[in-house]
Amino acid sequence: MCDGEQLKKANKIDGYFKITARGSAVSTEIFAGVTTFLAMCYILVVNPNQMLYSGTEHVLWPSLFIANAFAAIIGCLLSAFLSNMPLAQAPGISVTIMVGGIIGGGIGEYAYKFADGTPMAFSFGNAMLIALISGALFFLLTVIPCGRDKRTGRLIGIREKIFEVIPESIRIAIPVGIGLFIAFIGMQKAGLIVNDEYTLVGLVSFKSWGVGEYAAKGAIVCLISLFSIALLSHYKVKGSVMLGILIATVVAIPLNVADVGIIAGKGDVSWRFWSNFKNFFSMDEAEGGSFLAVFTSGFDFPKGTAFTVIVLVISFCMLDVFDTMGTVLGCCTKANLLDDYGKPVNLSKTMLADSVATCAGALLGTSTVSALVESGTGIAAGGKTGLTALTSSVLFLLSIFLLPLFAFIPVEAAAGALIYVGVLMMGSVVKIDFNDLRIALPAFVTIVMMPLTYSITSGIGLGVITFVVINGLCYLIDLIKYAATRKKNEEAVKPKWTISVVMLIITAFFLVYFFVPTAI
Repeated sequence: MCDGEQLKKANKIDGYFKITARGSAVSTEIFAGVTTFLAMCYILVVNPNQMLYSGTEHVLWPSLFIANAFAAIIGCLLSAFLSNMPLAQAPGISVTIMVGGIIGGGIGEYAYKFADGTPMAFSFGNAMLIALISGALFFLLTVIPCGRDKRTGRLIGIREKIFEVIPESIRIAIPVGIGLFIAFIGMQKAGLIVNDEYTLVGLVSFKSWGVGEYAAKGAIVCLISLFSIALLSHYKVKGSVMLGILIATVVAIPLNVADVGIIAGKGDVSWRFWSNFKNFFSMDEAEGGSFLAVFTSGFDFPKGTAFTVIVLVISFCMLDVFDTMGTVLGCCTKANLLDDYGKPVNLSKTMLADSVATCAGALLGTSTVSALVESGTGIAAGGKTGLTALTSSVLFLLSIFLLPLFAFIPVEAAAGALIYVGVLMMGSVVKIDFNDLRIALPAFVTIVMMPLTYSITSGIGLGVITFVVINGLCYLIDLIKYAATRKKNEEAVKPKWTISVVMLIITAFFLVYFFVPTAI
């Protein structure tokens, strides 16, 4: 191909994804997509383990790996071509853990039981049907009109309306909380932060070099990754995040944190993909077929579980709504992809993309698909358009055939990138007015509860409830003061009720989410 034809093709790509218009470059976008993939490819192995109690020994494990890869491919392609955003979508860990609880998976026991303690024996197909129903509800919340945009006059869906009514202080706090959450996840994955019998969490002992599986070695690899990324970024080296991960991977080899045997196809990770495809599409759970399991055993629910199913559907949907909202807002804030009113660009299309991907994921045989917080690593590497997501989708496709190669990169090396993203996302905290406790308290609760509860949704929910309670009480007190003084003070101003009806409805849903048991 001549240089002119290459230039013409490059211009078409640039024009389609609006790369130059958003202040980026094709090479930057590709680097960002690779970086995002490296930071999130762990879900291909981790998610099946969370869903299945016996891990790789379970007949469904290879199919769930394929299902997670396909779901990520679909989600990333939708982000690329529907919403043109650098947001990589894949099945999320939080809902995956819930699926594991439903079918007695990775958490080790059934989390949902009858009043007498008997487990609710949901099948894998049951769990996928619950995910599909919640995805359908998620889709309806995206497309059902609920008012008009104040600036453009266009119809907006319920999900976008929910975004608009969330108080500004909480919207500012969300990226900060997600940043702390991402950093905490990275520290945990690297073994830098470990369990502590007395304080729940603690710092790994660097005196334990060589004791245990990795001991402090994983933490060292993580810190090398973090410092490499920070130094390269400081000197504005392109692809600094990806290069930092690769540097740490090289260091991890002599430390035995990276297992070279994985590349040779030893252990649970195999190069033999062709036989797994046959089982994946078999539509027989006994043969490992997760594809369309919804329609094989999905509708055969155990008796007496109707209420639990309803609450689970609502819980899945709420997790998706607020996890996605938090992630999109946090990532778009860092990428400077917000409009003049603080709303992410192409928000409605982004919401439509993840709702469609969620339904597709359930049909493939995996949990709810949403934009993952690891997208922030690609954004930190300069990603601003859908070309970043497209690059990630190509790598997810390759991962199906080259799993050992991608699985070779240790999670400890990728963890440094997560901590780095956490640092970058802290910046917006200065925009919160901590002098007004009606603003500061809900914002603080939102920020601190995300990492402490290990849930974006819980952080947002507790922040919303705190906002309504503190502002509602302040309104009542001010109203009483106004009633008591208005005769003596003619200049007294009646306080205004600032909490919208939609905000009260959201609060009610969160109260149900937190206080209504999922099993009776």
